[in-house]
Amino acid sequence: MGGYILAIDQGTTSSRAIIFDGQQRIVGAGQKEFKQYFPKSGWVEHDPEEIWQTVLSTVEDALAKAGIKAGDLSGIGITNQRETVVVWDRETGNPIHNAIVWQDRRTASYCDRLKKQGLEKTFTKKTGLLLDPYFSGTKLNWLLTNIDRAQARAAKGELCFGTIDTFLIWRLTGGQSFVTDATNASRTLLYNIADNAWDDELLKILKVPRAMLPEVKDCAADFGVTDPALFGAAVPILGVAGDQQAATIGQACFKPGMLKSTYGTGCFALLNTGKDMVRSKNRLLTTIAYKLDGETTYALEGSIFVAGAAVQWLRDGLKVIKAAPDTGTLAESADPTQEVYLVPAFTGLGAPHWDPDARGAIFGMTRNTGPAEFARAALEAVCYQTRDLLEAMHKDWRSNGKETVLRVDGGMVASDWTMQRLSDLLDAPVDRPVILETTALGVAWLAGSRAGVWPKQEDFAKSWARDRRFEPAMDEKTRKTKLKGWRNAVKRTLS
Repeated sequence: MGGYILAIDQGTTSSRAIIFDGQQRIVGAGQKEFKQYFPKSGWVEHDPEEIWQTVLSTVEDALAKAGIKAGDLSGIGITNQRETVVVWDRETGNPIHNAIVWQDRRTASYCDRLKKQGLEKTFTKKTGLLLDPYFSGTKLNWLLTNIDRAQARAAKGELCFGTIDTFLIWRLTGGQSFVTDATNASRTLLYNIADNAWDDELLKILKVPRAMLPEVKDCAADFGVTDPALFGAAVPILGVAGDQQAATIGQACFKPGMLKSTYGTGCFALLNTGKDMVRSKNRLLTTIAYKLDGETTYALEGSIFVAGAAVQWLRDGLKVIKAAPDTGTLAESADPTQEVYLVPAFTGLGAPHWDPDARGAIFGMTRNTGPAEFARAALEAVCYQTRDLLEAMHKDWRSNGKETVLRVDGGMVASDWTMQRLSDLLDAPVDRPVILETTALGVAWLAGSRAGVWPKQEDFAKSWARDRRFEPAMDEKTRKTKLKGWRNAVKRTLS
């Protein structure tokens, strides 16, 4: 059948569909943005129906551009914005409320109450996560508590809970498959990552009825078959992984110690720790990297809530740029004598600080500060935050930071200026791959290998190709001065 694989990449600001051929080359793609809703300060929502429609239209676009039909596909892989929560009616398939997005902070006070009850250690031991509004469990609790009759209906089995992957699979299969994968389950605060099972104690604490939870499968598995009425053929869904884990797979980070960082709306660094479930002492997350053939591979993860979102803010909020690629050009022209720091805590700070109440701040402005300095500060903020993550990872995993080679992907890595500054501030090599669509490639490989039309893991890893390596060029004195200024800015921002 030509080895064609469809990857559905449902992200925070847009949905994409990408078709790869049997040689892992992109032959067709579609992308569509959708609306972001901000009902209150710190709240972020999406319309699940709009997400569904964008997925349908982008798949049709990708098929048309590839010049193939759905019947030519060997399988589908799905990757998704993690932690975002949807609850829908099991009978009608209609959502009971907008999706609550991973960035949403409405459950901060509830998380604080749980912490004061001494429960964070229980959650961390079982899930590898911290009690933070970022994760799905407290968002689900909010929906069950605040939507009329939701708690009672969920207990009766009338409602379904899912992250975006589960909702899409339900819709794609006409309600025949109610499933998720281990990586998405591991981000809910409800899943025991040692036992690989939903945890009754955690469900009881968060008042979540087991009846509303999906079945959890390996990342490469039989997730169901699409309704032929949608695209004209029944196509098997064979691979699923949360976006950051999918990027880890797409970057072929299969060996312990390999590290990748993805720069999209947020930034997420994952360090493969193999079969070792490393417990962080530096407020990083222990999570499932992937689960294949019944074997679980773990990772340390650092999560930054705002990366590309800061560039969007420059474009849509301040209107100092017309398009995202303008940022690098502007940053290059910034006044080198001005040290302007942006701490983009628009929805709190993630790892290693985990401060949901922190808010964004800018330091070092003068009368001469303008768009160029703002652009540089926004891009450098991503680099500084990555440095914070890697320092924490080295403390947990190994002491010699010089061993690091960081594989990068996501929209921001197309900027040479940003990648060079990242290498400079990390004092480590940064490798940009030939295929930047590593998130889609990762789930495409899961589906393609499951279908038997793509290579197995070892050969797939050998096919990874580097576009360019960025080497540190900044002198140590400048680096130390800039890092000192960043740490001071963060300290002043923390609530």
